[in-house]
Amino acid sequence: MTQPHVTDGPGFVIQAGIRPDYLDAVAEGYWQAFAGKLRYPLGPKSKCIAFLRDVMNPACAISAVSDDGRLLGVAGLKSRQSGFVGGDFRDLVRAYGLLSAIVRSPLISLLERPVEDGILLMDGIFVTPDARGLGVGTALLSTIETYAAELGHGQVRLDVVDSNPRARSLYERQGFVAQSETSTGILAPLLGFRRATTMMKPVPAV
Repeated sequence: MTQPHVTDGPGFVIQAGIRPDYLDAVAEGYWQAFAGKLRYPLGPKSKCIAFLRDVMNPACAISAVSDDGRLLGVAGLKSRQSGFVGGDFRDLVRAYGLLSAIVRSPLISLLERPVEDGILLMDGIFVTPDARGLGVGTALLSTIETYAAELGHGQVRLDVVDSNPRARSLYERQGFVAQSETSTGILAPLLGFRRATTMMKPVPAV
């Protein structure tokens, strides 16, 4: 995936990709942000972090880094061609063993989000606790929109779960509009949420 331009924020910079020395912190950050959703498909914590560390594609992400070099947040990206969190059944077997991989695979498939042509998907976003309120999330979203336009995509898509109303409020302030809603039904206790809303935002051509 072609990398976006680097942009500046107040006291931090949005960088293309993820530096190698940040990968462990990114895997930890994704667990902290999405533990409710990942606990049963990929838990326990130690195994999930190790698995994510192995299957992340740093080129399909942008990161917020403070002026003194601290990781403040990350947003993953996914298109028809590539995505931030990869991996296949063989990776599951290596991480969890064959029987466990067979059980986990159907749950993981429920979290998969296919992407259509012309759409750039935000494949997960987190901001570290000490960086919240600094505009990091807004800066990451704005950079994704710019990147999508540079790639010729007409829209940015994201999905937000009902257990995260704060994130939905941020997305709405940024101009994302709800398009559809999916219910997890009886699987809600295993997936950590009852409903997921798909939100879209058109981006102007450059």
